Amino acid sequence: MSQFLSISGLRATIDDQGSPKEILRGVDLEIPAGEVHAIMGPNGSGKSTLSYVLSGREDYEVTGGEVSFEGRDLLAMEPEERAAAGVFLAFQAPVELPGVNNANFLRTAVNAVRRARNEPELDAVQFLKAARAEAKRLSMDAEMLKRNVNVGFSGGEKKRNEVLQMALLQPRFAILDETDSGLDIDALRVVAEGVKALRSPSFSALVITHHQRLLDYLVPDRVHVMARGRILKSGGPELAHQLEAQGYAGFLAEAA
Repeated sequence: MSQFLSISGLRATIDDQGSPKEILRGVDLEIPAGEVHAIMGPNGSGKSTLSYVLSGREDYEVTGGEVSFEGRDLLAMEPEERAAAGVFLAFQAPVELPGVNNANFLRTAVNAVRRARNEPELDAVQFLKAARAEAKRLSMDAEMLKRNVNVGFSGGEKKRNEVLQMALLQPRFAILDETDSGLDIDALRVVAEGVKALRSPSFSALVITHHQRLLDYLVPDRVHVMARGRILKSGGPELAHQLEAQGYAGFLAEAA
């Protein structure tokens, strides 16, 4: 299978009170087309940093390595170019945007991506029809489309709104940074089903999580253990069960 995403020797730092602090210390990862991969690891292992670097967040400086996305140099692309190419990031803590209508925000984002892909834009009627259909599938109240982005939303509503964005944008590669954080069992199932609905030979995902229960719904193709800025071990879904039973101590000892 072709490699949607290929990461080789990726290193990145962040400014820490005036001096660079290395977070990623040589990440190697291959994700083929059509596969869902999961990353698990203790706090501070670099999981969220990896998601931010892949999506183009400016706070981080890449100091080494390469990232190829469908044959293109991902690191050379601006964040908006990455989005147009099909990269999507669902945040661990979605931000609130007071004064910004949710439906207008979503339609603007969808049409910006469609323009970049030389696809026809959606008018207001077409967009609302699509948005309401996806909201219903995610068990979201359609009234949420009329509210400001994430303002007054519960934790579960914010995460469902992220999955709604993903469903409407139809990315080719989605990064979910602890999207399951703070979700109850029912909301977790809905979010997982939203991701599974996008699975196809032309869609891949990287799911960052602390909880094996999300992976019971998603059934990832591969699970990776990350600690101290690099991938320590990779395996099948059974690796998540091993981590649930044994914790990270053994893997941290290997990384020492």
